[in-house]
Amino acid sequence: MALLATLAARAIDNPVQYVNPLVGTFSKHSLSTGNTYPAIALPWGMNFWTPQTGKMGDGWAYTYDADKIRGFKQTHQPSPWINDYGQFSILPQVGAEPVFDQDKRASWFSHKAEVVRPYYYKVYLADYDVTTEITPTSRAAMFRFTFPESKQSYILVDAFDRGSYVKVLPAERKIVGYTTRNSGGVTKDFRNYFVLQFDRPFTYTATVDEGNIKANVSEVTSKHAGGIIGFSTKRGERVCVQVASSFISPEQAELNLKELGNRTFDQLAEDGQKEWNTVLSRIDVDDSSDVDRLRTFYSCLYRSVLFPRSLFEIDAQGKPIHYSPYNGKVLPGYLFGDTGFWDTFRALFPLVNLVYPEMSQKMQEGWANAYKESGFLPEWSSPGHRDCMVGNNSASVVADAYLKGIRGYDIETLWEAVIHGANAQLDRSASGRRCWQEYNTLGYVPYDKIKESAARTLEYAFDDWSIYKLGQALGKPEKEIAVYAQRALNYKNLFDPQHNLMRGKLENGEWVPDFNPFKWGDAFTEGNSLHYTWSVFHDVQGLINLMGGNDTFNHMLDTVFVLPPVFDESYYGSVIHEIREMQIMNMGNYAHGNQPIQHMIYLYNYSGQPWKSQYWLRETMNRMYNANFDGYCGDEDNGQTSAWFVFTAMGFYPVCPGSGEYVLGAPYFRKLTLHLPAGKDVVISAPQNSDANCYVQRLAIDGSEWDRNYVRHADLLRGMKMDYSMASSPNTQRGTTPEAAPYSFTSEVPKSILKSATKKRKK
Repeated sequence: MALLATLAARAIDNPVQYVNPLVGTFSKHSLSTGNTYPAIALPWGMNFWTPQTGKMGDGWAYTYDADKIRGFKQTHQPSPWINDYGQFSILPQVGAEPVFDQDKRASWFSHKAEVVRPYYYKVYLADYDVTTEITPTSRAAMFRFTFPESKQSYILVDAFDRGSYVKVLPAERKIVGYTTRNSGGVTKDFRNYFVLQFDRPFTYTATVDEGNIKANVSEVTSKHAGGIIGFSTKRGERVCVQVASSFISPEQAELNLKELGNRTFDQLAEDGQKEWNTVLSRIDVDDSSDVDRLRTFYSCLYRSVLFPRSLFEIDAQGKPIHYSPYNGKVLPGYLFGDTGFWDTFRALFPLVNLVYPEMSQKMQEGWANAYKESGFLPEWSSPGHRDCMVGNNSASVVADAYLKGIRGYDIETLWEAVIHGANAQLDRSASGRRCWQEYNTLGYVPYDKIKESAARTLEYAFDDWSIYKLGQALGKPEKEIAVYAQRALNYKNLFDPQHNLMRGKLENGEWVPDFNPFKWGDAFTEGNSLHYTWSVFHDVQGLINLMGGNDTFNHMLDTVFVLPPVFDESYYGSVIHEIREMQIMNMGNYAHGNQPIQHMIYLYNYSGQPWKSQYWLRETMNRMYNANFDGYCGDEDNGQTSAWFVFTAMGFYPVCPGSGEYVLGAPYFRKLTLHLPAGKDVVISAPQNSDANCYVQRLAIDGSEWDRNYVRHADLLRGMKMDYSMASSPNTQRGTTPEAAPYSFTSEVPKSILKSATKKRKK
């Protein structure tokens, strides 16, 4: 008990000790437990480092079940499905001759001889008797290799294939070069320039040209280039290497190397630990009842502050500049990337807006720059526009930030961007809206025009609501923005009252025949009708009305859990990993491993049964998350699935970004304090909290009874004390009135617009 109390006290001072970067790494193409890799990085850092167990070009760069390491890779990968760019690797080696081949050089390792922290990595390479340590800054890192006694100790640099360059500079104890290994989203002249500064002279030098090692050749430009330097070492001798890179130029890479300063390896690691603690301690958990829950929470918070990645660098005058992957120019200002708004608009960006608004301000400036440089906001960036997923959810990301009071950037440019994106499409990318003409004319995206049409319609409707609310806040004329209010009701055009579900519709207005609510894909995206029907974030009451009232609505919600995990995979031709992850979790048709349904459990708060939200939220957190290598129930996806856990553990969630409200669940800990940047605290206290006592009996805010099923963002910013009384049985009287329900657009939509939308739908 004394030990647990000590750990709880330290959690506030040193939360990074609870982070496990290996969470979610036990993944593969057919089944994801996160599809993550251990990111050794600083929060929102430009460059991440990871041990590389997979082959060059393999999206699964590190998997927990692997037993060999091929190198230590600088990575910018946001997802194995998107893959990597700007990548190269480093590997120490001992032997009579250096070995460059990625299979032959791979060394056995064990997790028992591996230490993984966000700010520090250490592993023993058994085949070489070498210990590798890494500690990062945002754009640089320091390696420390501990060698055995050997006259043939080497360090290899692999610049990867698809075009690379390496130059060895013995007089300067450096290796410089560039890599162009990417997977899309870059211009033709894209390069990632790197520099390695060694702390000792070389006794051996070589370059590598497509696998051919050429001793004493100092420079190579090749499809696949590499460099090797060598020296003799005594047992236990440490060799330090400073590494940095830049998307801008070799000179900027040298400038980025100065991030390391004159600090030793240990000083860098200590400073990295401090920076992580500063970021993570915005949320303090004070609960000694379960250390594993602390580990799960802070591991999720760690994932929530990795993306979007900083793509900007700092020039000699200390100002932010960036290489634009959109037009190939070097320009002033911030830029961010490596995020898919289809995933992250739901919880990740609302979390940043609440807990890290100073970062949100920079991100919004970055999105404005992306628009100015390319003509569109990037719906999926890595680092530029990619063709992945559906929707136009940049509108939500922009609107939510502004509506929550984030300022200090060019909102008029972003207003122009969201209007343009709603009425145009960027070829060969997900940016803008596909079939926007049909959507604007018919009020839905027709099934016979494009795949996944119903998913697009539902997301466009929410995006239109986001544009309307942003336009109101900016004081735009009602005649200019009324069309978006009307289109925000387009979700109604796909509601099939016969099934009480959303359904694809043909261009002629007829329903798609042979409706199967269990069919994944087809009219929907990585889900089925049971999952996507709830994607009416902005107007849940409107959906309740379509279903005929609370009783039917609650019955339909219950059905998702009551049904067995039946599915129809025929659209894909095989069982994709998202389907398999739903099937094996034993929660019916609830597919938490993918994003479309993650908000669904909270919807009982709109229909008078908030205790069901409290029950199912606790079940989801306990059964689908942990702090081990299999810690997620599907793709983690750039912080979204992690941000869901962070919000849910605090006891509330942004079902409708842009509404200014968070829908209540129940707190996961006995005490949690949210430290807001303005010096205000939100203290969430639930002393009786336990898995048995998962139901809210009473909530008092600042001493006054609170029977609503939501809290307001503006009230949180002023600071508050939330005192929960928890029990093992539900309070079926609290939060059941219509007034207790969170925001729905139906309550404020102009009657003229509602009437017009109804007539159009009937027609």
